[in-house]
Amino acid sequence: MKLVIVTAVEEFEKEVLKLFKKANIENFSSSDIEGYKNGSSLLMASNWFSAEKGGNESSLFFSFTEDENIDALFLLIKEFNSNLETKTPLKAVVVPIEKFI
Repeated sequence: MKLVIVTAVEEFEKEVLKLFKKANIENFSSSDIEGYKNGSSLLMASNWFSAEKGGNESSLFFSFTEDENIDALFLLIKEFNSNLETKTPLKAVVVPIEKFI
């Protein structure tokens, strides 16, 4: 069993849910988060409110699941990201679990 974590901008939330279902990951949790990316100093200087850094509405999904489900999910995410026209791909990581109850 491993922990898989996926982050996505809010616009892709429904797509992530579909990908989890296709990968047979039926038990998972999600949370709304703010995504930030450090902008270049030139972009920040041109902003009227340069002291304020606005985040992007994003979602974080996570599930404790088996390797085969994670492998399927990663293939689906790679395919999804390869068809994107934006610069906000889905991101995913896997964390091994040493102990669980």
